[in-house]
Order: sequence, then C-alpha cells, then structure tokens
Amino acid sequence: MTPAEILAAARARGLTIATVESCTGGMVAVALTDIAGSSDVFDRGFVTYSNAAKTAMLGVSTETLAQHGAVSEAVAAEMAAGALAHAGVGLAVSITGIAGPGGSEHKPEGRVCFGLAHLSQHTRTETVEFGPLGRDKVRRAATQHALSLLAAALA
Repeated sequence: MTPAEILAAARARGLTIATVESCTGGMVAVALTDIAGSSDVFDRGFVTYSNAAKTAMLGVSTETLAQHGAVSEAVAAEMAAGALAHAGVGLAVSITGIAGPGGSEHKPEGRVCFGLAHLSQHTRTETVEFGPLGRDKVRRAATQHALSLLAAALA
C-alpha cells in the first residue's frame, strides 16, 4: 500500500494514526503528511530521539530502558502503546534503532525495532536487521517497513 492507500484504509475504518520515531526522525510522519487531506487520519508524530523524550512524552519506563536499552522490542512496544495512550489514536507505529554509523557487537548498525499498537489488538513488535547499509539507507528502509506494518494492520 502507498501512503495514500494507508490513509484511505484508516479513513474507511474510522481509525486515526500516530507515529513514534527515533532513528527515522519523523520520516514516516512526512510520508503520510505529504498526502493532501491526511489531517483527518494522521493525528500526530512523536520524534523521541532521546531516552528522556521517550519517558516524558510516551511514558516509556526508565526500568525498561535500563534493562533492555533504547533499541529493543520492549522499548518499541512501550513507545507504540504510549502513543495510543497519549494521542488517543486507534493505530500507532514505533521505530527505534541504530541507523549508523556505529553500533556494537550486541546492537549492530542497521538493527531496527518496530512496535505496532492497535486499540483492539495486542501490541506487536519485531526486529529487522537491515545491516550496515549506511545511515540514509537504513532510515529509508525502516520508514518503508513501518509503512508496511501500518498497511498490514489495515488490510
């Protein structure tokens, strides 16, 4: 589905959408809001680059951050669920990852964790290893993957 089709599907189901982004810095929100008329479906985008922002804006637990680190499915789940709670939307997608350059043995460059929260379903998470493609390509791939998660939730 294209961003326009995602918006149309959400509109048809009466759902509003929020995005929660760290390593993509708002790229998913841009993809959706590039579509004229998106404001009736797209409610808001949270760009929570720092751990402090994740906690203050979304209620991500400091314990979860300390135990799992920001790049984890546990944090991605809390980010997506926090968007539902704080924005009052029906569907939220979250992204947290290491776009690069850098990373570590345990959290390599290109690892991105996603969360998808829907009012009527359990929050889903997944991790994708995009590999060391370079910062721009990892961010673009993560954006496309988040859009595909929204599309699948609306199919």
